[in-house]
Amino acid sequence: MKLCILDNDTLDGELAQRYTSFGTMFVHLFDSVGAKWTYDIFSTQRGEYPASFDAYDAVLLTGSGSDSFSEDAWAVALRLRVTQLLAERKKMVGVCFGHQLIGLCMGAPVNRAPQGWAEGRMTYDWHRPDLPYSQDRKQISLFVSHQDQVLELPKGATLVASSDFCPVAAFTVGNEVFCVQAHPEFDIGFSQFLLDEQRARMGEAEYAAQSQGLLAGHEGADVARMVIAFLENSPRGAK
Repeated sequence: MKLCILDNDTLDGELAQRYTSFGTMFVHLFDSVGAKWTYDIFSTQRGEYPASFDAYDAVLLTGSGSDSFSEDAWAVALRLRVTQLLAERKKMVGVCFGHQLIGLCMGAPVNRAPQGWAEGRMTYDWHRPDLPYSQDRKQISLFVSHQDQVLELPKGATLVASSDFCPVAAFTVGNEVFCVQAHPEFDIGFSQFLLDEQRARMGEAEYAAQSQGLLAGHEGADVARMVIAFLENSPRGAK
């Protein structure tokens, strides 16, 4: 399988030195759980896209510090591309910003979460035991960092995971689209860096609790295995 990764942010400083890019983090994640894929990474903020998406079996949209509903030229161009890919029923995976942008392109409202920032580790109710690696699963815990959310399930989508804080935490669309608000590609070090940046806003008690929560780890590898099976085993356009 050949995966096109649309990288929607640019890491800098310490994060760039340690992790290179969001796209690279996904390559490492999928490789770590046994994917035998090839990858091309494109920076949407720099206007990079493949000459044709037909050369790829699937497209993954990474997270971003920007809003999915931004009117910045690069975000507008990305929404146009994704809307076309949805019309073509291209297989896609959306993560955080990518999850929100796909939801937005499907007509769902996306905006600041009324509950405020989500940071650290969150646990969600799981609604799709029929998905690969989900038999008997009731919940899933993942690392998060976001202040925007998909506020309503997109029309035609099926809810995969939810919580009181984030009612639309993951969804699928047929056999083509798999979206998740959380970050399966994060590790403890990356999440702790983000918590450190939010420390003053959070206050010491919340910061300490969230930092301690990271030590429990998360189930990002399980999500990666689900995505691999979802993309490899579901024919495009199948019902």
